[in-house]
Amino acid sequence: MTGPGEYGGTGAAGTTTLTGDSAGQVGLPTEPTVLHVRSEQDLLAIRHAVRDATLTVGFSIVDQTRVVTAASELARNAYIHGGGGTIRIEYPTRPGAVGLRLTVGDSGPGIADIDAALTDGYTTGAGLGHGLGGAQRLMDEFEIRTREGGGTTVTATRWADR
Repeated sequence: MTGPGEYGGTGAAGTTTLTGDSAGQVGLPTEPTVLHVRSEQDLLAIRHAVRDATLTVGFSIVDQTRVVTAASELARNAYIHGGGGTIRIEYPTRPGAVGLRLTVGDSGPGIADIDAALTDGYTTGAGLGHGLGGAQRLMDEFEIRTREGGGTTVTATRWADR
């Protein structure tokens, strides 16, 4: 069981984030996009920004839907459970592939039991309890960092082979 302050999900071994000339050569943005999650309108703006990012990477319509859905769930969790936060959009690479990495952070109460929170049907609110676990299933890599009383950061990456 993973408790507060411990890590869950999968790592991102062997990946790098594009910066400088290497990003420009493949036509990807060189700087991450950071958006705030403070209102319902921000949630809509995040969905649009993530969809645009999936087009930049060249995801299929199915993968676009997966990533936008995961981003929406993670941003909504930050808004509802974390009192707001930020989402960072980046374009990591690895040999033969480019990806889209979303890092969603908040300063909320943290997640007391990560394993329970990832279980379908678990909810601390009025939702169905599929958000966090569903987001994990939609992405290739998923990591949660949380500390009770210190907020939560979720990093999720989806890869597109090129």
